[in-house]
Amino acid sequence: MNVLTCINPGQLEYQELSEPRMSSGNTIIKIKRIGICGTDLHAFEGTQPFFSYPRILGHELAGEIVDSDGAPGFSKGDIVTLIPYFNCQTCIACRNGKPNCCERINVFGVHSDGGMAEYVSVPSYSLVHGKGLELSTLALAEPLAIGAHGIRRANVIPGEYVLVIGAGPIGLGTLEFARIAGAQVIAMDVNEARLTFCKQTLQIAHTINPLNADPIAQLREITNGDMPTVVIDATGSLRAINQSFGYLAHGGRYVLIGLQKGDISFSHPEFHKREASLMSSRNATRQDFEHVIDVLKHGLIKPSTYITHRIPFRDVISQFGTWLDPATGVIKAMIEM
Repeated sequence: MNVLTCINPGQLEYQELSEPRMSSGNTIIKIKRIGICGTDLHAFEGTQPFFSYPRILGHELAGEIVDSDGAPGFSKGDIVTLIPYFNCQTCIACRNGKPNCCERINVFGVHSDGGMAEYVSVPSYSLVHGKGLELSTLALAEPLAIGAHGIRRANVIPGEYVLVIGAGPIGLGTLEFARIAGAQVIAMDVNEARLTFCKQTLQIAHTINPLNADPIAQLREITNGDMPTVVIDATGSLRAINQSFGYLAHGGRYVLIGLQKGDISFSHPEFHKREASLMSSRNATRQDFEHVIDVLKHGLIKPSTYITHRIPFRDVISQFGTWLDPATGVIKAMIEM
């Protein structure tokens, strides 16, 4: 079978490998769609934590079951996606219902070879029913689940101000789920095109470019002086993460969805006097995936909003590097097998 491997930063290569063989507790899927996410792009440019080369990328997937063992409720021919965070099922996080941050987590396409292949073998417990969703829509379930999980971590309540920093694909999904939760949503980014997209397409009422004016003054004006009770970083930028502690209301919650390699720093007195909460939001759970699929089924999020580029598998190498350039206007590139 044909696979696409990231040999080293900046180097992709098509290779021929044997098709996976059936094994106990696993399911073989014929891959139909592969979404490209920030993790894939960061791996390509060499800035992705928890990563080694060579690696077959890809974890935003949709496909068809061709063989299965130990998957009750699933049959050959079913259209599925998968939860690509394979877990040990025995550590304290798994026992406490948090397999998304398993001590020995194996993220498909990051810690082990992923889905840029004609066929993959995955644990049967990771399967998620497609419930009639179109293939490209189904492949969006994983990135949207990241945002849904972040909003659930923040325990967003209707009417409160939620600031999402970073209007890339993960940030956009986070904005959508904040809206669905009933929040008054604020988008912040340094890319004016992304902010225009938030206004015109997602109908986000409040947008801020911190390069154009004092962001704290703008936030005070929007929130009637209160500041946002929830701040969520979806940039993975060390500078943005550190600056954003200053955007938080007293008693507020700061959630880090974005990930970077460095050490964050902030003023302890400023953080302490707010009695603020700082938390990370890693991956997502089955509950989040099911919520996303329900939202997609009911049309609360429109997949066409996100998929800006479609490309056949054979042409990925020639285009992949261009998706790092914001000038291309890419929000979500979708590979069609």
